[in-house]
Amino acid sequence: MPSHTLAPVPLGKNSGLRVSELCLGTMNFGEPGRGHQGDWTLGIDEARPIFKAAIEHGLFYFDTADVYGVGACERVVGALLRELLPRDEYVLATKISQPMGPGPNQGGLSRKHVMEAVDASLERLGLDYIDHLVIHRHPHGVRGHTDTPIEETLEALHDVVKAGKVLYLGASSMFAWQFVELQLTAAQHGWTRFVSMQNHYNLVYREEEREMNPYCAATGVALMPWSPLARGILTGSYKGGFDAGSTDRSKGRDRIRTEGLYHGDATFQIADRVAEIAQKYEKTSAQIALAWMHNKPHITSPVVGVSKISQLEQLVDATTITLAEQDVAYLEELYKPVENLLSFGTS
Repeated sequence: MPSHTLAPVPLGKNSGLRVSELCLGTMNFGEPGRGHQGDWTLGIDEARPIFKAAIEHGLFYFDTADVYGVGACERVVGALLRELLPRDEYVLATKISQPMGPGPNQGGLSRKHVMEAVDASLERLGLDYIDHLVIHRHPHGVRGHTDTPIEETLEALHDVVKAGKVLYLGASSMFAWQFVELQLTAAQHGWTRFVSMQNHYNLVYREEEREMNPYCAATGVALMPWSPLARGILTGSYKGGFDAGSTDRSKGRDRIRTEGLYHGDATFQIADRVAEIAQKYEKTSAQIALAWMHNKPHITSPVVGVSKISQLEQLVDATTITLAEQDVAYLEELYKPVENLLSFGTS
């Protein structure tokens, strides 16, 4: 039996949905070689034991997106969940808005694309409904696509909920003022509001502590940060520099994306401190980085990615770790403000 089983937690204060206290991010599952993460993608047979282990540890909340593997990820995730669990025993989130092809309407958050993207995701997943539909970015934050009026997007999202195709709505990285505007506009029109925010937050990128995290905490919106381990930086995958990758992911095309996200002067010094505290607690760096986040109030379910069962087991165990106040202060001490990544559109 697993040494620790994750507990179910409410997805914020504005929904009755319960999720596991960790969410399995599935970007690395699909068809090897397909999509922007294809050089470190695992196929369905490699993914299956990881899904089984997740379920055994009480993890029943899974996150995917249409753009991962350009549809391949949804196909694998849907097939595995249908194989392994009854429909009412898991919660599935998927995301829409990123371009799925070169056509002018194949991305963004117009009414046309919202309707078509939801139907396409359902077809790939092999499901009748999506538990948790997340807009991958703000309607004005999708590169190469028209700034759709937010009223058009919000009404279309409300309509897919009322059609029974989607149960709950979530949002992902955007400025706090943009999220506030979306929520208030939806409220004014009686449309479905967002119950979660999937934002970019970890020990080496803490700009969300200024506005987004406090706003979500104050209004009962669940926080489920992406990249809690900073795409491997906080696990030691880069060994002190972007040119020192030690994994398939950190040596491949993903290194360019990672390098574009983290500009702080102390990024690798903070990672060194994580390793130091890990040694003190006799844990891994990944466990300490996740424990730091899990101990933060108002964090609901961080989205974690793994490629091995051992990594999953370590992260599950991390939810039992309580860090001493002086160790939290030591981990946070070196951080200095950086420009919000949304300012130049790369978050």
